[in-house]
Amino acid sequence: MSGVLLWVVSPKENASLFSSSLFSFIPRNGIQKRIQISSRLKFPTGFSAAANAVANPSRSSEERVYEVVLKQAALVREQKRDDRALDFKKNVGSDGMMNWDLLNVAYDRCGEVCAEYAKTFYLGTLLMTPERRRAVWAIYVWCRRTDELVDGPNASHISPKALDRWEQRLIDMFEGRPYDMYDAALSDTVAKYPVDIQPFKDIIAGMRMDLRKSRYDNFDELYLYCYYVAGTVGLMSVPVMGISTDSKASTESVYNAALALGIANQLTNILRDVGEDARRERIYLPQDELKQAGLSDEDIFRGKVTDKWRNFMKGQIKRARMFFDEAEKGVRELNSASRWPVWASLMLYRQILDAIEANDYNNFTKRAYVGKVKKLISLPIAYGRAITGPPSKLTQLMRR
Repeated sequence: MSGVLLWVVSPKENASLFSSSLFSFIPRNGIQKRIQISSRLKFPTGFSAAANAVANPSRSSEERVYEVVLKQAALVREQKRDDRALDFKKNVGSDGMMNWDLLNVAYDRCGEVCAEYAKTFYLGTLLMTPERRRAVWAIYVWCRRTDELVDGPNASHISPKALDRWEQRLIDMFEGRPYDMYDAALSDTVAKYPVDIQPFKDIIAGMRMDLRKSRYDNFDELYLYCYYVAGTVGLMSVPVMGISTDSKASTESVYNAALALGIANQLTNILRDVGEDARRERIYLPQDELKQAGLSDEDIFRGKVTDKWRNFMKGQIKRARMFFDEAEKGVRELNSASRWPVWASLMLYRQILDAIEANDYNNFTKRAYVGKVKKLISLPIAYGRAITGPPSKLTQLMRR
């Protein structure tokens, strides 16, 4: 059960509809080939062979993930001193089209995908500057394609070797050697923005985890999984969305908030989809906490709502809300044009927890969702929050 989106839109709402044609977008001349972006492509030092911060099992998952956060924050500071974006207008493809023209087509196609499968989020991106908007679309499409490897119609045919090939393709993209035009859009994006490759690799690690793991012993294990499949996307998207020039918050704290929103959304996915996942023989709940609550896998497969289950769910929902609370601290620090889609995502996803409670914690046979009326009410509220930027110095002093 994966949940990759941007700060983060629902990953599974249209998963079964997502077209496999995204894996076969061919340049106009009809020849499938790698698109050579530029031999001059250079990245900040943080892009080279990213140290695997999540490889040491002796530390907690939060400690290991925080190393990735620190690294990504450092890249943002480095980019302020060194602009390495490329001028694609100077490069002409073998079919006579300038790479810039190819990139425009690729970005437009990414926007079409986003508009079809994440309508609310897409509308929010239209408030961003054109460059930020296109970059967000490119990241979104890569995340959807990766998600489809294990959750799409061909998921039963995906092997660890296939994911290895997908990771090598990712590395090639970061080195300026995209395979198709969707890849080209992302390759251009990571050249322009200080986005580290590690979160992208970690999403693929989450897909590998889904292939081999269907139980999680404790929350530390589950936290790492949530980071892999959702928290990573926050780390990818913040460099593109940008931090407000009025923000007094540290770069690390904004990235922590983005991470928290990804974790919160994935925990919400898990709580919403307990019954659906159980039918796939998967349980994304901490085994030790189930045991402490007097519950077992058999209780989940049985799918009966009991007082024990209600009490257990109350604790799980409380934890998810704590992550949403942490995420809110960072949204207001974003660039003003980027806040609305993030606020909308946060508010709508948080209401899924309310819907679980309204269903009397029956997430076995009832799917919690936010109705259209509540969505329509939430959007202007989210916009109202979005136009309120970081607290001023006077406001901060008054709160003390």
